[in-house]
Amino acid sequence: MALRQSLQHKLLQKLSPQQIQLMKLLQVPTVELEQRIKQEIEDNPALEEGAEEIDRDLDREEEDWENDVDDSREDFDVSDYLDDDTPDYKLSVRNHGADNDEKAIPLSGGQSFQDLLISQIGLRVRDEKMREIAKTIIGNLDESGYLRREIENMIDDLAFSQNIMVTEEELLEGLEIVQDLEPAGVGARDLKECLLLQLERKAPTVTIRTAQAILEKCFDEFTKKHYKKILKKLEIEEDDLRTAINEIVKLNPKPGGAALQSNKTMQQIIPDFIIREEDGQLELTLNARNAPRLKVSKEYAEMLRAYGDSKKTKSDKDAVMFVKQKIDAAKWFIDAIRQRQHTLLITMDAIMNYQKEFFLTGDETNIRPMILKDIADIVEMDISTVSRVANSKYVETPYGIFLLKYFFSESLSTESGEEVSTREVKKILQEAVDNEDKKKPLTDEKLMNHLKDKGYNIARRTVAKYREQLGIPVARLRKEI
Repeated sequence: MALRQSLQHKLLQKLSPQQIQLMKLLQVPTVELEQRIKQEIEDNPALEEGAEEIDRDLDREEEDWENDVDDSREDFDVSDYLDDDTPDYKLSVRNHGADNDEKAIPLSGGQSFQDLLISQIGLRVRDEKMREIAKTIIGNLDESGYLRREIENMIDDLAFSQNIMVTEEELLEGLEIVQDLEPAGVGARDLKECLLLQLERKAPTVTIRTAQAILEKCFDEFTKKHYKKILKKLEIEEDDLRTAINEIVKLNPKPGGAALQSNKTMQQIIPDFIIREEDGQLELTLNARNAPRLKVSKEYAEMLRAYGDSKKTKSDKDAVMFVKQKIDAAKWFIDAIRQRQHTLLITMDAIMNYQKEFFLTGDETNIRPMILKDIADIVEMDISTVSRVANSKYVETPYGIFLLKYFFSESLSTESGEEVSTREVKKILQEAVDNEDKKKPLTDEKLMNHLKDKGYNIARRTVAKYREQLGIPVARLRKEI
């Protein structure tokens, strides 16, 4: 195939560095914005905290330097303003573009679940071989505290990685040691074993023995809530079954999760917006942390002015280009922060006015159907911009703190033709399940009829979808004795 040359014209839309910077700043919440500003101040010495000072002379100085490339001076060294002579590209490795989002995963502090178990091993096991076996078992536990690895595979691991030859009996003995650790139920190979391990540590009362019998002989029936089959199989009274099941449901199905939860730090939510109601009128303010006071460094501005008044050499030109780049970057960042504030306010104002009834009353049923396009049309911005604003942002109201995405929902038509939010339908669905007779829970069909009686035209499969989104199990699994 012969090579050919051709001349083509293409119309392409490219984002400027400033636009890319703004898009990135839009999607970060308040806490991350503070960290982003601190990082920018550390990276750019021309950026400082404080009220901005308008300096028209500085703009003229920059313009003069751009137009003057021939003057020279010999006593200036750009290295005085740099950390060292080594170029930045030699000090870092980047395998992705500068505009790509970095999705770093923060490391949690505190003692890990495995460390907690290993610390108990040292106090209970003296034999070095058995201690290593127990540590290997602990290392194979998942986050819930279950042992999902096959015994044969762990025997091979000990042989090849640690040169420790063990038998299946020795490994099972080590497993018994691990299962005797705290929290109760750890080291189980399935849910049934996990619950039984926890029951074994309780006093052997009639109720506990009944609970053990239910798990050992009728575990499938118990998980599917076939209570009549359990009564018939174990030949027990309904009251005995009820008390035994109450004892089982108190057990922890994920013992490892409880240990992880205790080490997890609480995340503090800082609202990005604040809405107050006074005399029937809503007032919107932006969190002060979203409006930092930033300015261009006065020292850098004076440095640029000083060299503007002197004779310019080749080295002076290089130095001033460096200073000018830092000042420009500082100005771009300050401007991006300003644009971020403006975009956040007009977008949130549109959401507030659209959902005015909710912000005045706090009644969830007053939330109107709203999608990203509705707000994008009001503020005359792209849907992606509105999405970035709504992402991970919170608003403080007289009725609590809400994620902005909470106010976005699809619509559903009533019999009268009125469009209502699906959130309103879900609330009615949740209330119906909460108030149902647990001995005869409502099926999806009955829930559908209940909603239709209230004027909501909805199909059974839609009811099932909303029920699953609310985390409500099917009627059979909601049944109680």
